Amino acid sequence: MRKTFDGPDGQPRCNWCAATPNYIHYHDHEWGFPVDNDTRLFEKICLEGFQSGLSWLTILNKRENFRAAFEGFDFHKVAGFDEADVERLLGDAGIVRHRGKIEAVINNASRAREMVEAEGSLAAFFWRYEAPDAQEIKHELASTTAQSIALSKELKKRGWKFVGPTTVYAFMQAMGLVNDHAEGCKSRLEVKRARAQFTKP
Repeated sequence: MRKTFDGPDGQPRCNWCAATPNYIHYHDHEWGFPVDNDTRLFEKICLEGFQSGLSWLTILNKRENFRAAFEGFDFHKVAGFDEADVERLLGDAGIVRHRGKIEAVINNASRAREMVEAEGSLAAFFWRYEAPDAQEIKHELASTTAQSIALSKELKKRGWKFVGPTTVYAFMQAMGLVNDHAEGCKSRLEVKRARAQFTKP
């Protein structure tokens, strides 16, 4: 079975982004490219937590609303949210109104601040779990790896919530800690080059 499809420009892309034009833009410009910005890393791991049980398209379509609701995912600000903020967010129809997930973001913001103090940055911590090229997986159905299981375990140990190995693996795929673009996908070599030029924090 072919792992790619031909996009509207005739170029091959990963099959998963055939579902909607929104996926194509996300796939071409974000997914898999290495990220070392702490705010983006925090945002992504929070949004992956919100995605649990839902489709990524649901979250992607609401991403700007999430950013507005959570102060641009500035974890220094989110860590100061209180019960009034939780109630405000539960009333916000622009996001996923799930108390457990909302409270997890606030909790994780405090954990992120602790991590920056201990490790220097979120990026410095997360990039320890990068999957080297030799270990890049080539099976599309994988939902966890040894790296994602180890990262999930360490995050939970540090008090983070909604960071199971499947959620963490999706985060790793998106933030470039593994190049999981399909063989033949137009972005696979682009991401490989970006990862080669990337300076790990």
